[in-house]
Amino acid sequence: MSSITGCFAKLPAKILVAKEIRETLKSSLVGWVLSCFRTKLDHYNTHMFIVESYPLAVVMCLLTMLCWGSWANTQKLASKEWRFQLFYWDYAIGVFLLSLLLAFTLGSSGSGGRGFLADLNQAEGNWLWSAFLGGIIFNLSNILLVAAIDIAGMAVAFPVGVGLALVLGVITTYLSTKVGNVPMLGLGVAAVVIAIILDALAYKRLASGGQRTPVKGIVISVAAGLLMGFFYKYVAQSMAQIDPVTRTLEAGKLSPYTAVVLFSAGLLLSNFIWNSIMMVKPFTGPPVPFSEYFTKGNLRLHLVGILGGMIWNLGMSFSIIASTKAGAALSYGLGQGATMIGACWGVFIWKEFKGAPKGTNGLLAAMFLFYLVGLAVLILSKLNS
Repeated sequence: MSSITGCFAKLPAKILVAKEIRETLKSSLVGWVLSCFRTKLDHYNTHMFIVESYPLAVVMCLLTMLCWGSWANTQKLASKEWRFQLFYWDYAIGVFLLSLLLAFTLGSSGSGGRGFLADLNQAEGNWLWSAFLGGIIFNLSNILLVAAIDIAGMAVAFPVGVGLALVLGVITTYLSTKVGNVPMLGLGVAAVVIAIILDALAYKRLASGGQRTPVKGIVISVAAGLLMGFFYKYVAQSMAQIDPVTRTLEAGKLSPYTAVVLFSAGLLLSNFIWNSIMMVKPFTGPPVPFSEYFTKGNLRLHLVGILGGMIWNLGMSFSIIASTKAGAALSYGLGQGATMIGACWGVFIWKEFKGAPKGTNGLLAAMFLFYLVGLAVLILSKLNS
């Protein structure tokens, strides 16, 4: 009996030892899992996706062209129900959200460079500001472009505004980065200039045919193009060069993903200035009350605007990412083939030249031809640089 009692007396001690062993195993297992996870996380955060193939870079530039040429359709869909200034708030939000999504996915996983958070931590202030300033400048130009689309349509605003931006952007970006074949870049730009002139002539014929002629729309398109031609160089010059051997990034400057996030932040924050001015002093119609964003908006309208911003910034991100292989001048110039895509939407889908006089279609066909020639020469310019 005493032996049984002794066994029960020792039982609590044995249970305590068992608990200690279990807790030790548990803590060791959790520690091991956390250690593995932390190792994976550190690897995840210290690398990024890098474009190493020129054909892939060209494909990304072509996707940029499609995105930049198509996002404005969301404005056309939303503008039937509310003013473009209200649409633009959601557009700016979509731009910023997409930049964060890419920063924490492609920008934080890969086999080279620096992950987004690590890159942001080491970046120098002047390069952060350069990318941020690019977003401020672009936002003003893009709001003017959206206003021009609202007044004159996509078939006019895109070839005039974005086409002019292409010409200036290729020139200023080349002068900033010195990457590209100068004669071929010049020939490509010249072909685009001819396409812009042909579009202007087609629009003039539309006017002579008795159609509404909002000259203000053309003037605003030109102003948008002049500003838009300068934003890209500030983003491009903030980006670090990638060592082709070690696949490391230049210290102090930004990865493509960090540059896009800072650019998008500049766009979103400057919207409180530029778009607010547009709401108080619009180019056409009465002022837009801020309260209408909440009283007139619904889930569909907000999602359409956010989608528009995400589509545009997907194109911007691909352009910036591809520029590490294709060169900034080519990447920007090829992406701005969006002018042709936007004009196609305006001419064939929205029928903005419906009822134009005979001969207008020939001018439009020549416009598309010169755009295609210009884009082809810009692509070949990198191969011959």
